[in-house]
Amino acid sequence: MHREGYAIVFKLMLADLIVTLASLTLGSGWVGLSLCVLCWACTGLVVFFFRDPERHTLSGTGEIISPADGRVIGIDEVDENEFLRGRALKVSIFMSVWNVHVNRVPLEGVVKYFRYQHGLFHVASSAKASKENEQAVIGVESPWGKILVRQIAGILARRVVCNLHEGQKVQRGERFGIVKFGSRLEVFVPMNVRVKVRAKEKVRAGETAIASMGEGWE
Repeated sequence: MHREGYAIVFKLMLADLIVTLASLTLGSGWVGLSLCVLCWACTGLVVFFFRDPERHTLSGTGEIISPADGRVIGIDEVDENEFLRGRALKVSIFMSVWNVHVNRVPLEGVVKYFRYQHGLFHVASSAKASKENEQAVIGVESPWGKILVRQIAGILARRVVCNLHEGQKVQRGERFGIVKFGSRLEVFVPMNVRVKVRAKEKVRAGETAIASMGEGWE
């Protein structure tokens, strides 16, 4: 389980225990039993949400891997004036509440840009979420070029957690944060990069190659 889930799960289990003991003490019958089952089931779902499975990231030359589990909801040509400063390709990935929400670095390099934006909480799959929602923006400079990653909060995701900072060296596939309870990630790459996924395709963080800036897997 991701460390961000420990405090939440502990508090929920404590509340579940209190509800269970109260139900047994008061002899509330099937009503109390149903409430106990519901409380423990909700805690189980939260544990499931914060799961953090190991992933095997293959080494490769300039391969950009998916930073998130989810579904590709768009591949668009856009102006990216924050870090790449020019035309770029944007790959948008939507994470439902059922996906693993731990995020992983798409490409090794150095974090050259970081910005955290407090914002709104539109549905993460909507276009305006990209600009208006709470988000963390990370620019990575690699030996093959620059990429930009956005962690975007959704209607249920009320906190973006990013453990990176400017000047930090990062490796492809390493964990760098989490967005809680349904969200969206965007990866901006140069126009000459070969995108390797399609719209509606499912991807896995740390494993699925979404684009190539080099010669492919070694």
